[in-house]
Amino acid sequence: MDIKESIQKLKTSKYFSNYFGLVLLLLLVLIVWGIFKIIAPSNFGAPSQLVSYLQSSLIYAVGGCGLYFIVVMGLFDFSIGANIVLSSILACVFAEKFGFAGLIIVPIICGTIIGLINGIVYIKLRIPSMIVTVGLALIYESLSVFATQGQEQILNSSYSLFGSYPANLILALCAFFLAALFIKYTKIGTYTYAIGSNEFVAKNMGVNVNKYKVVAFVLCGFFVGIMSILIISYGSSMTAATGMSSMSRNFLPLMGTFFGLAFRKYGRPITSIVIGEFIISLIFNGFVAIGAPSTIQNVVTGAALLLIVMVTTKPVKGVVVK
Repeated sequence: MDIKESIQKLKTSKYFSNYFGLVLLLLLVLIVWGIFKIIAPSNFGAPSQLVSYLQSSLIYAVGGCGLYFIVVMGLFDFSIGANIVLSSILACVFAEKFGFAGLIIVPIICGTIIGLINGIVYIKLRIPSMIVTVGLALIYESLSVFATQGQEQILNSSYSLFGSYPANLILALCAFFLAALFIKYTKIGTYTYAIGSNEFVAKNMGVNVNKYKVVAFVLCGFFVGIMSILIISYGSSMTAATGMSSMSRNFLPLMGTFFGLAFRKYGRPITSIVIGEFIISLIFNGFVAIGAPSTIQNVVTGAALLLIVMVTTKPVKGVVVK
């Protein structure tokens, strides 16, 4: 067997498939870290700073895991920013009344209900998910204003347990484990991939497409609810959104989701989402370290999002925007 045949055999092996994507992502982490470390050695990339970067990336990775269930079908949810705002506000309100039970249970319930509403409205109206969720986002923003009368909600410091290590890491790991469990070991994951690959074939095979689309939206809302716990615990305050201002909260989780799509062929979508969000966090903090203006950061964010979308649309056959 010559060298060429040996390389080809390695590429088709299960071991190579499972770990090549992971190695590639970790290499990308080192490259991004190295570039900014060279440019700003005193302001970027120290061990304590890396721990801080990881803390913020964990938050968005949880939301990215939820988005993965719908984006892999070719659907989108642009209401998650409004979902985060409303769930976080309710977490503040109910934490004062019921303690940690209110902080944990209420945002998860709120996020899940919003996901259910999104799924049902999308199925019933039969119009693109982007249009449905943008319209619903306006309604959720209005509810956040109504719930607070426009006043900023502040979480009592005694309930900020999930804003720092190790509690935030434990909650995030639980979310990642649960997402991976759904994707790999349940019908939900199997049918989600089937619908994303070819909805018509999946329907002919007896899959209840509408049901599993709604389930995907529900799971998305569930994980956004968990993300809301981490956000309000980390930031300690939340202000009601108006005029679609919550839309800016959509893109960081979405970018992590696209990493999951790009590397899902290697069998580790959740791991890819987590590492992808860490890479994004490195990039953002790197620009802060070198003193780049926020406009440059926005340009890089947009360019990175377009690049990731371009890469992810190639390996996912049959996925169309719905």
